[in-house]
Amino acid sequence: MTNETATDDNAPVLYSIADGVGTITLNRPKVLNALNNALADALFMALMALEEDPEVRVIVIRGAGDAFMAGGDVGYFHRKLTEIPDRAKFRPIIVEMIERAQRIALVLRRLPKPVIASVHGGCAGFGLSLMLACDLVVAADNAKFTLAYIHLATTPDGGASFHLPRIVGQKRAAEIALLADRFGAADAERWGLINRVVPLAELEEATAKLAARLAKGPALAYAATKRLLNASDGNSFEEQLAAETEFFADSALTQDFAAGVAGFVEKKPSKFQGK
Repeated sequence: MTNETATDDNAPVLYSIADGVGTITLNRPKVLNALNNALADALFMALMALEEDPEVRVIVIRGAGDAFMAGGDVGYFHRKLTEIPDRAKFRPIIVEMIERAQRIALVLRRLPKPVIASVHGGCAGFGLSLMLACDLVVAADNAKFTLAYIHLATTPDGGASFHLPRIVGQKRAAEIALLADRFGAADAERWGLINRVVPLAELEEATAKLAARLAKGPALAYAATKRLLNASDGNSFEEQLAAETEFFADSALTQDFAAGVAGFVEKKPSKFQGK
């Protein structure tokens, strides 16, 4: 099955479904897929649609053109600052915009399906936040990263301040956030921000291969594992052990568990149905 949100090349987000993989394309290539309200709303709606579609087992997010995402639409900020010199009136406009970005991060963390970011070119500001909120990242060797917010004299959004210290540690997170220097794919992989680096020409193939592998896997176990990993941030060790016990016991009642056990014993590939 294949389904496009729009055939109009100007649509801010496109998505398609094929072989259990839902692919979302950020589609503002002329501005390096900079986030504006239209793109934020379209991305949120695409994520919700793919979450609810039972045919979708894994989601891929990628960018059209030469970049993954260059961050927020700074031109929009400039226009609004000019139009609304009264800062008290300007603040709620910014709050509304940022809340659009925040709900994307929330839905990515809540999604029961694995999400892969397929990153090439520039990945800055909210683009980096978006990438961090995904479960797995495949990056091209031409990818360049920066948190960027400090250059606008503002603070991160999209969950970056939550994810960064947990992934790279407090000192490295402070360096990335406070200095906002650009760094390449090799450093991003070394610091644990991405899972693998491939040549740009192989990015699409490598992403598709990983997505296909996940699409054939045990969807219910993926969902439960994501919940466990997310819960570990706020749980004590004892609470996490108790959660692991409950989730394992629940998983053992699924048809996929029986298929996995049978496949292991019979030394043949298991066929998981997400049941």
